[in-house]
Amino acid sequence: MPRRHIRVMGAPEAPLRAALTALRTELGVSESFPPEVLAEAERAAKAPALPPLDATDIPFFTIDPPASLDLDQAMHLSRQGTGYRVRYAIADVAAFVVPGSALDAETHRRVTTLYFPDERIPLHPALLSEGAASLLPDQVRPATLWTIDLDADGRTLALAVDVRRALVRSRAKLDYAAVQKQIDDKTAEEPLELLKEIGELRERLEVERGGISLKVPEQEIVERDDAYELSYRAPLPADGWNAQISLLTGMTAADLMLAGGTGILRTLPAAPDGAVGRLRRTAHALHIDWPHHVSYAQLIRSLDPRWPHHAAFLQECTTLLRGAGYTVFRDGNLPPITTHAAVAAPYAHCTAPLRRLADRYASELCIAAAAGEAPPDWVLAALDGLRHEMADGSRRAGTVERECVDIVEAALLAGRVGEVFDGCVVDVDEHQPTVGTVQLESPAIIGRVEGGDRLPLGERLRVRLTQADPGAARVLFAPA
Repeated sequence: MPRRHIRVMGAPEAPLRAALTALRTELGVSESFPPEVLAEAERAAKAPALPPLDATDIPFFTIDPPASLDLDQAMHLSRQGTGYRVRYAIADVAAFVVPGSALDAETHRRVTTLYFPDERIPLHPALLSEGAASLLPDQVRPATLWTIDLDADGRTLALAVDVRRALVRSRAKLDYAAVQKQIDDKTAEEPLELLKEIGELRERLEVERGGISLKVPEQEIVERDDAYELSYRAPLPADGWNAQISLLTGMTAADLMLAGGTGILRTLPAAPDGAVGRLRRTAHALHIDWPHHVSYAQLIRSLDPRWPHHAAFLQECTTLLRGAGYTVFRDGNLPPITTHAAVAAPYAHCTAPLRRLADRYASELCIAAAAGEAPPDWVLAALDGLRHEMADGSRRAGTVERECVDIVEAALLAGRVGEVFDGCVVDVDEHQPTVGTVQLESPAIIGRVEGGDRLPLGERLRVRLTQADPGAARVLFAPA
């Protein structure tokens, strides 16, 4: 889907900020940290627990959005015989957070970083997450260093995984667009050039095992010059290659924890009966050809997220991801479900400890498993509660994401009630065929549509804006 922008200036700004402030109040979240937490973070930033291993000679690089400062991961890719060596450094949050401290308790209260259009509610104080613990360029940082050797086909070699603490130093902070350009222009140095080579190999293995990576366009909310822009961003190939390195690490982490007998996995059961059948009906309505001999995974890989109908279908496919959760096991008692259906393999969250609480614990479990040692007592003591904390935190983050988009959409359309827009019906309520969802061609907005006759799923429809209320986070259309 092409990138589209809309800007709102002047009067709508006040109701927008008021609505976002009201949402934070409703959810009970605040950017500010208690004084004792900030004091602990300041002490930790000055004197973290540093590992003896020095890996600062490895020229790591990071790939993140341009404005990001909370950099969790850095990588270095090289050839190793006929295969490859992946080195993946992950911020070592445990070097700064003492178990049982006020800072530790605060992270368990927050669970995840929350992203609002006008501010970020971090999991850790900024002097850690955007400073002393972040893998910023040209800074020596403690990290969990993964070394994963792959064969010529990109498969993980047996007994070729190492995880340990080390000091690292990133050499460059890159963003996705710049990475894509360097690779496309063939100006990338070998470690970056290998991102495409290894990424494509891992994508082929994903196809082989039946995994699925949904290339859903991101609905971005950007503030520029005291105004907001709402747009869609179709993922670049570099996004997918970078994600494959993270997936590789998460799958390797899951295998390590399963072999060690204790861990926390990110699991997703297979789609319930009827779910794929419903998607087949949606595909037909959106004029997407889905022959019966073509599997769901094959169809997904054939779609182009830049096309509105394909983007709408990919968004519908996210319904199959509902039900993902965190599964804890210990003492060799493996749970009945150890896999993530979309990954089509065991998988664990371990690559974003600055932004997600569970990842700090997964890193500790993997370090212990790789060394053949028992996990630390403080990790074992927290595991059972961690599953519930992550479930609550994930729900809160999902609420923030949905509500923020709804609020900004309403603010951007405030003052335009009565106007007519061109759109496409991308969803219809099975029980109320006059109620559904419309995706506007411009601006980049998806809203509820009600009224008239049976809505034509997959067809173009001119709609009239009947409501745009930032305070109620509501946009409503009716057939024109």
